[in-house]
Amino acid sequence: MTKLTTCLWSNYTAEEQAEFYTKLLPDSRITRVQRTPADTPSQKAGDVIVVEMELMGEKFILLNGGPMFQHSEAVSFVIPTKDQEETDRYWNAIVDNGGAESMCGWCKDKWGVSWQVTPTRLIELNFDNPDPASAKRAMEAMMTMKKIDIATIERAAAAETVGA
Repeated sequence: MTKLTTCLWSNYTAEEQAEFYTKLLPDSRITRVQRTPADTPSQKAGDVIVVEMELMGEKFILLNGGPMFQHSEAVSFVIPTKDQEETDRYWNAIVDNGGAESMCGWCKDKWGVSWQVTPTRLIELNFDNPDPASAKRAMEAMMTMKKIDIATIERAAAAETVGA
């Protein structure tokens, strides 16, 4: 048994969300769908109440709880990406499916869950960079972006003109 499982509140869209997430992320699958055995204040017996899934090998559940609780940026999921193509693929899948762009690689899916689509190269240039001036330029370039543009950050880190 897993020692810790993240539960995401859902406004009766758990199955739809689970399908989207498991198709989006590698090493992901729906493992179980639970139906309520009795009527509850918000659901009828037999309605889906919980969807269990694995996302990138980690266990999660989606709880069909209703509209009373909303997601916020206080909790987000980081998707590490290896290159611009992978960054674009995840970002576009989330944003183009009813989501919304935010700043610095953050976006929200159509259910209000926040994601950080984060190239590993961004981390290298901002936080593993032995040159503080280069790291500063990389960070300043990132702060102007919504979806991360790796080439622009690399040029900034190398002291080239951003956007050139």
